[in-house]
Amino acid sequence: MQKTAFVLATTLLWSVACDNRAERPASDLAPGPTPTVARTAIGDLPDPDVDAVLGETKTLSSDEFQGRAPGTKGEDLTVAFIVDQFRKMGLKPGNTDGTYIQKVPLVGITPAPAPLIFRKGSQEQRLAWKDDVVAWTKHVADSAVLDNSELVFVGYGVVAPEYNWDDYKGVDVKGKTLVMLVNDPPVPDPNNPGELDPKTFGGRAMTYYGRWTYKYEIAMEKGAAGALIIHETDPAGYPFSVVQSKVGEQFDLVTPDRNMKRAAVEGWISLDRARDLLRLAGQDFGTLKSQASSREFRPVPLGVRASMTIKNTLRNVESRNVVARLDGRDPQVRNEYVVYSAHWDHLGVGPAVNGDTIYNGAKDNAVGVAGMLEVARAFTKLPTPPRRSILFLAVTAEEQGLLGSQYYAVTPIYPLARTVANINIDGLNVHGRTRDLTLVGYGASDLDDYARDAAGEQGRIIRPDPEPEKGFYYRSDHFNFAKQGVPALDPDEGIDYLGKPREFGERVRADWNQRDYHQPSDIVRPDWDLSGAREDLKVLLAVGYRVAEANRIPEWKPGNEFRAKREEMLKGRK
Repeated sequence: MQKTAFVLATTLLWSVACDNRAERPASDLAPGPTPTVARTAIGDLPDPDVDAVLGETKTLSSDEFQGRAPGTKGEDLTVAFIVDQFRKMGLKPGNTDGTYIQKVPLVGITPAPAPLIFRKGSQEQRLAWKDDVVAWTKHVADSAVLDNSELVFVGYGVVAPEYNWDDYKGVDVKGKTLVMLVNDPPVPDPNNPGELDPKTFGGRAMTYYGRWTYKYEIAMEKGAAGALIIHETDPAGYPFSVVQSKVGEQFDLVTPDRNMKRAAVEGWISLDRARDLLRLAGQDFGTLKSQASSREFRPVPLGVRASMTIKNTLRNVESRNVVARLDGRDPQVRNEYVVYSAHWDHLGVGPAVNGDTIYNGAKDNAVGVAGMLEVARAFTKLPTPPRRSILFLAVTAEEQGLLGSQYYAVTPIYPLARTVANINIDGLNVHGRTRDLTLVGYGASDLDDYARDAAGEQGRIIRPDPEPEKGFYYRSDHFNFAKQGVPALDPDEGIDYLGKPREFGERVRADWNQRDYHQPSDIVRPDWDLSGAREDLKVLLAVGYRVAEANRIPEWKPGNEFRAKREEMLKGRK
């Protein structure tokens, strides 16, 4: 299926530069049937060193690294550490300028606390900064203003022609402030009462239309002055406290238009204050939400106006992606690339929680970077390199909206038409061995088949994402490769733990989301058990190695939304 907002504004800005990149003729780059390869058994591949993973995680998530926010001392320490590890492994600099660094121009925008005020006649509702509303502007300007802007409830804010869905129904919302729900419209299945229609918005699985990033993109397309999402924990996939962690400096890529086409104010309001707003408008939240799950929904002018002034502190930051290269051995295909990625950044220093202000990010994503480093080290221990080349890419600003990987995807060091796969590592299993390995978006591409086969050699199975309604496939760096057409693998930890009660896996996931996600409590704990991480990393090593050895490159499965983009990219290069 096609999604109208897949091409971001920044992608368009850089499209000419990307289109003009010199690309050498392809060799056996053309996709075909399920790739074949003379396989090295998974047991014969080097074992990633999880003791080293633990040590590197402790270093990257230590207080000394200050939470690894872009543009801070924590970035300097992190980048130096990763470069030093790559150099010690003997990996070549991944940038064609002879360095391990791809510079990523960012602008840091820090909004001053400001109330959001709703008015209807003489009645006024004032939302407190952080407690009730978390808002910002991506305008690269000293301030952004909502001045008595008319509020319109637009349901889920979705325009999806392939589902015959339009939450705007021809209403001009230019200059107005949109109030919308998070996630996809929950369309009932006419054949199964109580279930969601699997043919519309993926049923229970979230599509990109459900992501908050899409909501702001469609607001920009519609010319809205403001865009406010009503937060609900279950549909969002995280509590309001996660949103509240975004009250400080935020980053964006530096673009020629200074982001002035975006809504002046973007943000979230708490569910309680949203209910109050709708009561002020003479509406009922539950009733409007129910109406919004129908194709017949039409925008509802609320008769309420919004005012807010956000004053900004701006700073330009030259952040960094870190990239290393292992050259392939086959002259015919060594200029084709398998890319491993992991984001090195976290949230830095932020609001105190139980007296702690450092958001260490041990699991998110120090352990993922450490895992990628040890996969890289395992590649260097092979008797001979694989046929194709391998890139190891540690990206910046994932927590700011996948910015580092977005920058690489629209200004790639190596052409994406010659990038055969992306394998992303965002977090690792720290609770022990599992009988399964989760693949988010399972069934998307041939990479899933590679992972299934490798896990099968360990006596394990592949499991689809147990929480598809949270849209994880659109929430990490592989997504920027995928939406440009590159087959991308999004692995996650399994949930069926050996020697643990059946409910253990679900419990630790729930505990993580409620207690540690984007909180200072995301630290290395004494009870971490990386035996399961060792097996997961071995699978990812096998996938990358076998793709690099294969006679055919991976492709998207028929019907996948990214397949057409890839086919267009490869056209004429056989």
